[in-house]
Amino acid sequence: MVSVEMQGEILDQMITNTGESLRKAAAEAPVLLVFLRHFGCVFCREALSDISKRRKEIESTGTRIVFVHMTDADIAERYFSRYNLEDAIHISDPDCTFYRAFGLMKGNFNQLFGLHSWIRGFSAAVVAGHGAGPQLGDGFQMPGVFVIQNGEIRESFIHNLSSDRPDYEELLKCCVLD
Repeated sequence: MVSVEMQGEILDQMITNTGESLRKAAAEAPVLLVFLRHFGCVFCREALSDISKRRKEIESTGTRIVFVHMTDADIAERYFSRYNLEDAIHISDPDCTFYRAFGLMKGNFNQLFGLHSWIRGFSAAVVAGHGAGPQLGDGFQMPGVFVIQNGEIRESFIHNLSSDRPDYEELLKCCVLD
């Protein structure tokens, strides 16, 4: 996890597709910072679908959603568009520098390919129709979600399995809006 000393520096380095630093964005409103797996991953696609469906509820709390991904902005925007997130705010991190800074590690075999992940993967890919695609980023990188308010991490969800599914609204209950 990001140390208090490193937090400000990292948040300044994280520049969104709109040209704004994450520190500035988080000073203006709470930020739901979603670190995605690669866009070919069925669980990444499921997360995009979940957030798209809950976007109005999340944003109605005054929270801004910011995604972190491992590809270039043009490719990312094509995937965001598929999930009705055309105007998504996002940060490109192909070297996974920010993933590491937030304590998100590479997954082991069980975390990525264990029985639970296979069962959930089948359900998400086939039953829910999210499919799978080419690996666009580090296939071993684990995802995570952080709530940042006033420049500090208020809540987090670190995936234990690639198939874990966070409750985004529950994570946001930590933030008090003025």
